Amino acid sequence: MRACNPKEFKVVALRECPLPESMLVCEKPEDAAAYWRLHVITNPYFNPECECFVVLLLNTRHRVKGHQLVTIGTMDSTVVHPREVFRAAVISSTSAVILMHNHPSGDPTPSDADIKVTRDLVRAGQVMQIEVLDHVIMGHSTQSSLRELGYCA
Repeated sequence: MRACNPKEFKVVALRECPLPESMLVCEKPEDAAAYWRLHVITNPYFNPECECFVVLLLNTRHRVKGHQLVTIGTMDSTVVHPREVFRAAVISSTSAVILMHNHPSGDPTPSDADIKVTRDLVRAGQVMQIEVLDHVIMGHSTQSSLRELGYCA
């Protein structure tokens, strides 16, 4: 029988993501898109050829605490589970999140799967009292806000 060796864990910042004063508050899809363009696409693990799912972590005043690249999928899908999406939010005592992912095709129109995942994650956030402010889908030059489309209410 193999011995089980439990571990002690800690949260470690991977890199600094400085923001200009004008970008510290993130409440609109345009704010999230600007953050994405500044920090997410510069992540060495980001792959524009695949869907990449990111969570922006916000405090009670919707100031950006940081972000987490949760998963990298395929060219037209990614697997997302509430456990992974909210893990960093819980650990970092986040009050609200903005969900984001890209569509490598360049068309930010949400799919039926995007809408279903958004609704599931909004419900999961409600259970944990972490508000899902929006789910922003990034295209090549534009973005779609599922809140503006009525799916995050």
